Amino acid sequence: MKNKTAIVSGAGQGVGRGIALSLAASGASVVLLGRSLEKLNATLAVISEMGGSGLVISLDVKNSEELAQAVSTAVAEYGGINILVNNAQEVPLGSLLDVDESKIEAGWQSGPMATLRLMKLCYPHLRGDGVIINLASSAAKRWDMSGYGAYAAVKEATRSLSRAAACEWGAEGIRCNVIMPHAMSPGLACWTESRPEEAAEFIATIPLRRIGECKEDIGDFVAMLCSDACRYVNGQTIGLDGGQAFLG
Repeated sequence: MKNKTAIVSGAGQGVGRGIALSLAASGASVVLLGRSLEKLNATLAVISEMGGSGLVISLDVKNSEELAQAVSTAVAEYGGINILVNNAQEVPLGSLLDVDESKIEAGWQSGPMATLRLMKLCYPHLRGDGVIINLASSAAKRWDMSGYGAYAAVKEATRSLSRAAACEWGAEGIRCNVIMPHAMSPGLACWTESRPEEAAEFIATIPLRRIGECKEDIGDFVAMLCSDACRYVNGQTIGLDGGQAFLG
């Protein structure tokens, strides 16, 4: 990953932070995008401690102008972009009758629209040997979709855009893959603590019987997926969930 630059959205905590740390540990310079400057700086501090290079840009991924400025800043700082990880996502949960349409709109703008915008902005710089990793969710594979319909819908839109990018841009040397992770993010940790019985039932449905770690189980895999070791992997959706979801 030396001499490569990665952009990671939602890099202040959870899975995004884990991915950013793994890419930095592999030698990449990492541009950290997110809303919380405090959390982004905390991630950057860890990267600096390990001797890595990073740049913090606080923004709202729903704002197209801020995204364009972030990409311009990253290119000006590092001379190009080799890896794009679209992790940021606002989560619209609730039954179809109860979920607020403004929440769905925020989920749409922060998820598939922000993903598409960043892919298009980074496209000229990724040509040749670029890699895009987009995040979806196994929520779309639940047998009971109650309460998850809106969230699954925006995540499935991201999957469709990713497959299109893999097909349309593959000939230009750009790979695009999707991961569906389960990891001990702050939100999931809070849920397991506040609803231990429900969490135990959830974990029991994971064949490996545990929730993944943000860096070791998710971030390190993403770093490998971005490397030449996976140079022939393109257009795939990969479940990083201990075997819970069946994608067949």
